[in-house]
Amino acid sequence: MDKSIEQFDKYIELKDVIVKSNDRIILNIPHAIIPADRITACIGPNGAGKTTLLKVLDGLIVPDSGSVSYSFNTNTALVLHHTPMIKASARTNIAMIQDAYPSITSAEIDLVLERVGLSQLASSPAQKLSAGERQKLCLGRAILQKPNLVLLDEPTANLDPSTTEQVENIVRELSADGSDVIFSSHQLAQVQRLAQYILFIDHGEIKEKGPVGPFFADPQTSAAKRYLHQELAE
Repeated sequence: MDKSIEQFDKYIELKDVIVKSNDRIILNIPHAIIPADRITACIGPNGAGKTTLLKVLDGLIVPDSGSVSYSFNTNTALVLHHTPMIKASARTNIAMIQDAYPSITSAEIDLVLERVGLSQLASSPAQKLSAGERQKLCLGRAILQKPNLVLLDEPTANLDPSTTEQVENIVRELSADGSDVIFSSHQLAQVQRLAQYILFIDHGEIKEKGPVGPFFADPQTSAAKRYLHQELAE
């Protein structure tokens, strides 16, 4: 047994995973064990393959080759950075989840709207919500799925500090409620606040992974050292 598996109560295993786009390899993971029992951050340069990895873990993208297996029964919720809204109220947009999960009740929708701080905006047109309000709406939709694994793509990109804090608190609440979280982020301070484990991706490959503290204190690969130096120097 892979010794890294023994560290995790739940995990995802990728073997010989290759994802291509227009004959270009955008994800190449010969073997990786990813913990699913803690908050994990996926970091790396633009175009490194972070979003593609999240989509693979969700099942939205099927690899061109290789396998993805889980040590647990999965119910995933994926929140992408850009999620379109229909021209309707915020409540109608969040209630769309009932199409896939008909057992969700109106009372549950109202409770989630309150939980993410959108009760007062339930009747407002979703198109007129701020970026932060739309993100909270998407998180609310994810919460209603009662997932045990939440995948978040840049959950606070382009949000102001106050809204960022609100979204981070929602992420912590998801974790406290038993939903494990894997999220991508360019905000290294946020990664240090939220995450316990790091996946560093560069050129479609997981170049380094491990606990957050040791990664930031002493990265082991030249790619990670270069990335941290560039990001922290800005």
